[in-house]
Formats: sequence, C-alpha cells, structure tokens
Amino acid sequence: MASLQASRFLLSTSCSSCTRTRSAVSIPKLPKFNVSIPQIPIKNRNFRVEEPSFQLDGFAENFDFSLLERQRQKKNGSDDKVLQRSRLIAVLEEVRDRVEMHKNIGEQRNNWNSLLLSSVNMITLTAALMAGIASMNAVGGNSISAVNIASTVLLASATGVVALMNKIQPSQLVEEQRNAVRLLKQLRNRIEMILREKSEEGISEADVKEAIERVLCLDKAYPLPLLGTMLEKFPQEFKPATWWPETKPETRSRTDANGWSTELEMELREVAKVIKSRDAEEYEKLGNVALKLNRVLAISGPVLTGIAAVSSGFIGHGWGLAGVVATTCASLAAVGNTLEHGGQVGMVFEMYRNSAGFFSLLEETIETERRENGQVFETKVALKLGRSLSELRDLARRPSLSRLQGSVIDEYASKLF
Repeated sequence: MASLQASRFLLSTSCSSCTRTRSAVSIPKLPKFNVSIPQIPIKNRNFRVEEPSFQLDGFAENFDFSLLERQRQKKNGSDDKVLQRSRLIAVLEEVRDRVEMHKNIGEQRNNWNSLLLSSVNMITLTAALMAGIASMNAVGGNSISAVNIASTVLLASATGVVALMNKIQPSQLVEEQRNAVRLLKQLRNRIEMILREKSEEGISEADVKEAIERVLCLDKAYPLPLLGTMLEKFPQEFKPATWWPETKPETRSRTDANGWSTELEMELREVAKVIKSRDAEEYEKLGNVALKLNRVLAISGPVLTGIAAVSSGFIGHGWGLAGVVATTCASLAAVGNTLEHGGQVGMVFEMYRNSAGFFSLLEETIETERRENGQVFETKVALKLGRSLSELRDLARRPSLSRLQGSVIDEYASKLF
C-alpha cells in the first residue's frame, strides 16, 4: 500500500510540473494570410474535364482568315486538277476503243465489198450464159423453159444485190473507217501529249471539253451505223468532210509574241490563199467528177441487170432478139459493176472529200491559231504540205510575184496529195 501511494504522489507531482511549464512558455501567434489557390479541374464520374471559359475579344480582328481561304482554294484547286485529269484519261480510253471499233468494222466492210462483187458478177455472168443457151435452143422444150426461168431469177437477184451495193457503197464505207481510224489516232496522240505536258500545272476543264467535242465531231463525221445515220453517198453537191469543232477566232494579237512576228503571220496568210485558190479548188473539181461517175455507174448497173432479167423472160416466146438483149445487158452490167466496185469509185470520191476537208482545216487553223508557238506552227504547216521551211517561204512569195507579173500561180501548195 505504501508503494502504491508513493506512485500516485509521483504522478500528480509530474502533471503539476508539466502544467507549470506550459504556462511559463508563451508561443506567439502567426499572422493570417489569405491565399487563393486555383482550383484544378477534377474529373467527374463521366470522365469529363471542365475547362475554364475564355473570351475571344479582339481575336477576329487580328487573325488572318485569308490564309485559311488560300489553303482551302489550294486544296480545291488540286482536287479539281485531279478530277479533270481523270476525265481526260476517260476520254482517252474511249478514243482508243473507237480506234479498234472503226478498224474492225472497216475490215468487215472491205470483205463485204469483195464478196458481194464476186458474187454478183458470178450470178450475172451465169445468168447471161444460161440466157444465151436458151436463145440458141429455143424450140419450146421443157428444158429450155427451165433455163429461162433460172436465168430470169438469177438476173432479178443480181439486180437487187447490185442496187443494195450501189446504195451503201462498201468501198466508200471502208475508206470512211480508214479515215476515222487515222483521225482518232491523231486525237489519241494529242490527248496523250496534253497529259504529258500538263502533268505539273494540271489539266483544265477547257482541255477536257475540247477533247470531248472532237470525239463527238468524229462520231458525226464518220458514223458507224448503216441505217439512219449513214452519210449520203450521192449528195447534190460536193462538200469537204468536216471532222473538227467550230473554231472561234481570238482577238488577242499574236504579233511579236510567242514566236510570232509580222513577217511570219503574212507568210502563213499567203500560204493559206494558195491552198484555197489551188489545192482546195482542184480537189473540189475532182470530187465532183468522181461523184458524177459514181452516180452514172450506180444507176446503170441495176438498170442493165433489170433489162436483162425482163428480156430473159421473153426468150422462146416469139421475140428473137430477147436472148441477145439479155446476154448483152447482163455482160455490160458485169463490166459496170466491176468498174464501180472493183475500181472503188466510191472510195476515190471519199478520198477527195477527205483531202478537201484536210485543206479546209489547214486553212482555218492558219487563220485562227493563237496558242501555239509561231515557229513550231510554221514547221508543222510545212511538214503537212510536204515542204521544207525554205520551200514554204518560197511558196509564200509566189502570190506577190504573180500579182506583180500579172500571171497565175501554177504550183500547188501540197506536195503530198
């Protein structure tokens, strides 16, 4: 018990001493500072961050919106160039396809011309032979009647075939397809050149539009179908072929710019006058001659075979000259058909028509050309006419010398045709 009381006394003594020590030491109070700490955005349960709002006062006035507009226009311009290039490539694919179409159809129609000519001549000569045999043995037998009927049927069939051939003119159709293939290949090379030269600056919509117009003009100038859109084989007057779109002359002067000069311009104009007065006029005359000859042969063939068919029907019926008329007309019809289709008079007419169109195009190009370099264009004109540059310049001086001397130019511009 004594020890327990002693421990309690010690505890009470120590507590009183601690109290006295605390009262003896005074701790000064620190001054208060109001510190505002910015609140950090705290993610809520929806994982959204609350951002402080701010105002754009004066931002619209200082920001350069033209930069964004230029960037947008640049992007749109690049997209447009890609689009126009794709369109031109699509036109090129169609041109290549048309080349093969016209080539295949031209070969087919050439076979028509050969096969039909051989067939109709064989039919006509066989019928003429049969009519001659019937006229020599016309004694009223059944065999002679059978020969008469056979010769009449053959001649009537020949008349129909010849009329069909003269209507469609297979040789002329073949020449049309040849010209179409050649001109479509020229257009294909032109489009490929544009794609190469304008790979960096880009294809314009005008280039695509011009290519499409040229394709459509070629389709119209050299149609593929025989019914409805076939070209008139016997027109009232000779007209040059036209396979290019109408060219609108530009008002911009080309003198002393892009390789052009006043002397060069005058030189090419004089060449154009020679082309118009000599070459184009000469081919127009030749075309009219071929047209008239083809028309006469086209009419005479069916008429002669028709007369032979009718005469063959009268053999052995009291008309002694029926056999002679049938045989003679059938033979003349075979000769006329061979001259027209074997000699390909229709092809010759189409060749003259196309050549006259070539000179018309060259003359129009000289008058309206503004974009190409003058010296390059002069070289192209010289080569198209089969001349060197010195010969072309000499040709340009001929009209002025002829006017001074009072003579007529006796030389053609082209040395190719």
